[in-house]
Amino acid sequence: MEQNKMDRKTQSKANPETHAGPDAEGHGQGGQPVLHLVGPFAQLLPMSGLPLKGALPDTSLTVLERAGILMEGSRVRAIGPFDQMEQEARRMRATITRLPGNQVALPGLVDAHTHSCFAGSRARDYALRNSGRSYLEIAEAGGGIWDTVTATRKATPEQLRNLLRDRCRRFAADGITTLEVKSGYGLSVEEELKMLRVIAETAADVSQDIIPTCLAAHSMPRDFDGSAGEYLEQIAEELLPVLLKEGLARRVDAFVEQSAFSPDQILPYLETARRLGYDITIHADQFTTGGSEVAIRCGARSADHLEASGPAEIAALAKSDVVATALPGATLGLGCGYTPARALLDAGAALAIASDYNPGSAPMGDLLTQAALLGPAEKISHAEIFAGITFRAAAALGLDDRGALAPGMLADFVLFDTDHYNEILYHQGRLRPSAVWKSGRRIPDSNGKN
Repeated sequence: MEQNKMDRKTQSKANPETHAGPDAEGHGQGGQPVLHLVGPFAQLLPMSGLPLKGALPDTSLTVLERAGILMEGSRVRAIGPFDQMEQEARRMRATITRLPGNQVALPGLVDAHTHSCFAGSRARDYALRNSGRSYLEIAEAGGGIWDTVTATRKATPEQLRNLLRDRCRRFAADGITTLEVKSGYGLSVEEELKMLRVIAETAADVSQDIIPTCLAAHSMPRDFDGSAGEYLEQIAEELLPVLLKEGLARRVDAFVEQSAFSPDQILPYLETARRLGYDITIHADQFTTGGSEVAIRCGARSADHLEASGPAEIAALAKSDVVATALPGATLGLGCGYTPARALLDAGAALAIASDYNPGSAPMGDLLTQAALLGPAEKISHAEIFAGITFRAAAALGLDDRGALAPGMLADFVLFDTDHYNEILYHQGRLRPSAVWKSGRRIPDSNGKN
């Protein structure tokens, strides 16, 4: 993905020694990638060399002390002892950013499931749920997804861009360097195109990498004059080819559930998407089972939600290459059980963790807090949590160039003002990032500036 061209001149806080800074693309004179050393970190967790699937004890983590990251343009060139790297960096006339105090560095966080492009509020739905009404009851009474569809259709592209841009800046401050954003509140060819064009335009104007996903199969539109099969056929024939032609999305998602589409209804649509070359992901097993089986049959990148998954679904996912994505925000927003994360890991599945940020069931949109709360609820180790929001989340998006800090990987990392990585999750979201770096540059969103 082309990196955005916005000004990223803001340097890390209290940075008394910075030399010969690169331009906004990480290049110096003559267009050559600039070498840039950042450190020392009290601790650096590279998250490299760990398995994609299965349980991870905290003893599996590599923790480098007083380490540095040497970047070449947008990529990591080396990590290692800062003092040794500093001598070499000076010899090579590299830019050097020395950090004061204690900082812990992690790879940039990856939020692999969000519905961040929308208009309107569903505060009424939240109040009704707290009063005892179910998600399905609220949807049948005119609330739910269709409420947001109505508000999003009424919004202009400019209004949606402004809303999404502001949300992306907040995500950047939270340490999210790669953000998946779905459509799904248009539910027509024209309105889904509007949303995905807005997502593409916004992606060129924010600091993160935005990964767009077409979720036209989010729910059956109430104003469509035809069957679910006819709606999906129209989307497959009239929308999916246009998205490829305009370069708006390479991923297709579908909500497989009683309130949305059954496995029999959705499979022909997904088969068409796969033939066109789309990656597949599935909203699976949120209230009833069946979606995870669809994900496995379609060779999906991920199956997301899984709160209703039982032993059979867990075993099948563990045997597959599908990443199981837990969405704690939906649990907190709906008051239901968590994804059986511990059982999935123990069975040998790959577990990612995402925020599911949306106006209805997961309005918090705080990945780090949600992941921290999932830990004690499901007995997930810190290694498993960090893996779930870095390289395992990247795998759910089909990305192998981020989520870990190693030579050749994107220089995406997030810093926390502490001397030990355990403090990050211990504070359950209260310890916020002190700085965020994307593709070798500190992003200004991380300190609240444009």
